[in-house]
Amino acid sequence: MSFQDELNTKLKEAMREKNTVALESLRAIKSAILLLQTQSGAKETPDDSEITKLLQKLVKQRKESASIFREQGRDDLAEPEEAQIEVISQFLPEQLSVSAVEKVIDGVIEKVGATTIKDMGKVMGIANKQLAGQSDGKLIAEIVKRRLG
Repeated sequence: MSFQDELNTKLKEAMREKNTVALESLRAIKSAILLLQTQSGAKETPDDSEITKLLQKLVKQRKESASIFREQGRDDLAEPEEAQIEVISQFLPEQLSVSAVEKVIDGVIEKVGATTIKDMGKVMGIANKQLAGQSDGKLIAEIVKRRLG
């Protein structure tokens, strides 16, 4: 089953169950994919890596919004954002643990021969490709800084 088919199935389930949070989240995904497809020079159907990047972007936006709402004491607005994160995350590959990410980064550092923070760009490029969809870019950057700094 393709991603689009799975998304449509989940959308229908959410409609039947009258699950408004899931419905909003799934419609946001569908809308973002349609926008991606209609961009000039875009493929008719995005591949898995493009969809993963798109989903990560949607999760990141909601995390930032929820964080801002919590800082302002608006839990009533933060909770729906966090609920949407859970719905969108079910389509993402399983996230690696911090220790697993550290192992991958240590391997990349050794492979590249990085020793100082000046080598961070080289390490980040390879690490981001290897960990695409499996870890947050912010976490990868923090670990690389700790290892090289």
